[in-house]
Amino acid sequence: MDRRYIVLDVFTDQPLAGNPLAVVLDSEGLSDERMQAIALEFNLSETVFVLPPERPGHSARVRIFTPATELPFAGHPTVGAAIAVAEVQFGAIEEEADAVVVLEENVGPVRCAVVVRPGGRGRAVFDLPKLPEPLGFDVHKDLVAAAVGLEPSEVGFENHVPCAFSAGVPYTFVPVRDLAAAARVRLDPKAAASVFGTTGTRGFYVYTRETEYIANDFHARMLTAPALGIREDPATGSAAAAFAGVLMRFDGARDGEHPHIIEQGYEMGRPSHILLELLVAGGRLSGARIAGEAVVIARGVLMV
Repeated sequence: MDRRYIVLDVFTDQPLAGNPLAVVLDSEGLSDERMQAIALEFNLSETVFVLPPERPGHSARVRIFTPATELPFAGHPTVGAAIAVAEVQFGAIEEEADAVVVLEENVGPVRCAVVVRPGGRGRAVFDLPKLPEPLGFDVHKDLVAAAVGLEPSEVGFENHVPCAFSAGVPYTFVPVRDLAAAARVRLDPKAAASVFGTTGTRGFYVYTRETEYIANDFHARMLTAPALGIREDPATGSAAAAFAGVLMRFDGARDGEHPHIIEQGYEMGRPSHILLELLVAGGRLSGARIAGEAVVIARGVLMV
């Protein structure tokens, strides 16, 4: 049967930037194996498959695949899928329209506030379905530095040291001294395998306070485990979600709302911007939100 799909660039308002995402809109009847094969065919960091919702009042059931495996949750697929589902709901529009979209992901239901604009553009913000949790981390800094191809002296800044957190997908977080160090990171397979095996994580989120643009708060890169089928990701919302735990551990925050803009993908020629907002109450992280723009760059039909 013919299955409609769209491709969006996510965490950007410009075509050919951000993180590309394929959304297959008519996914009923596809087996797990077929979804995985289609994701490999698109060969993007993630492909989303949209299915009818399992619960009344929800908008859609979605499944998220990398070229090699399924994920329980991911940020740019959530933003892109929410905008795609809202766009289908509204059809052709001549002015901005608002919607609330609830996506059933493997991690749980994710509620998204969506703005759809003419020309295949939109913005989505969602509350994290799962707050970040620290993971056990007993890895020497020298091994972490070797895993990302840096000197130990380049790893860490202020009170920030390597650690691991998960908000649905586990990551190792590697603070680095500056942009120059971030630009040089390279995955060393042997050292990386040792870190991943110890922590149970599947990616290194390398970050620094030094940014390309003064309006942004952090510069980041994501180096992923080979098992995910991608080498580097230009915008990683699930890691930004877990990063909320990192910020609370090392920076702390007073009660209230604390927005942070994360730039990523610059070294790949895919500049991306993720808004991470921390919600703090009683000195603890009570919630967090991810927001970003997206633009449709292709529409088509899969004949499978």
